Amino acid sequence: MPRQITITAEYFRQYRQKLGFANQADVKNFFGAKDIMPTVDFNYIKLLNKRLYDIVDKVNSVVINEIKIDDLVAFKKEHIDRTFKIMKESDILPILNNQGRRPEQVYFSWMRGHVVSNYFLKALGIIFGVDTSKIDLIGDDDLRSVETFKRTPKADLEIRLNGRERVRIEMQSGFTGINDIKQHKVLEAKRVFRDNGIHTLAIHIDLYNGQVAFIRLDEIEDDSVNWITRQQMEGQTVFNIDQNYFVWKITESPVKYKEINFD
Repeated sequence: MPRQITITAEYFRQYRQKLGFANQADVKNFFGAKDIMPTVDFNYIKLLNKRLYDIVDKVNSVVINEIKIDDLVAFKKEHIDRTFKIMKESDILPILNNQGRRPEQVYFSWMRGHVVSNYFLKALGIIFGVDTSKIDLIGDDDLRSVETFKRTPKADLEIRLNGRERVRIEMQSGFTGINDIKQHKVLEAKRVFRDNGIHTLAIHIDLYNGQVAFIRLDEIEDDSVNWITRQQMEGQTVFNIDQNYFVWKITESPVKYKEINFD
């Protein structure tokens, strides 16, 4: 029979101190190598930026002339090259991590959405009948500050219809045929409408299928059958976008906001 030994929490603490750690988090980080920041592979990022170039080229080749980018070279320099340069110089790239993915992959995922949203600004002007210079950027992404570089529930854009009614726009991009809206986006939209009376419209660009959906986020019912648990996203609750919300084929002229039937 083994002799009885009382192992206490105090022993645990003293043991970790002998290892040279002042708190439990440092021990976990040490054994899991969580404190070692991966070196960013800039050759890999160079290839990813080239893929962003290719995505822009392919999309530009299939959309109709009225929403094509007139100067693709200038667009790529502004929204790919310049954005990457700012992030690199701000030393943001090494801290990009999400669900254990490599920084380069998180960067690419973020940049795809950034580039696609900017690409379709011209289409937004047509959809809402406004000058694109009048579209106000209100997103919280800050490319120069590590502290504020984060995704928040706040909508990306704000548009004034007829110079009066304000509508917030949540731009999303899909690349796999799975089209969802995260729950916190809907909750934020409902809060904004409750507090300020401003509607939030999600515009979801499904590049995998070449279609675009329009959803009023603040009008989504809490008991909608489209609320599902997405296991691929660590069991997050998401609103799955029904095919009926997709009303614009990106190879055709953009729909007009005032002609969309939201009922």
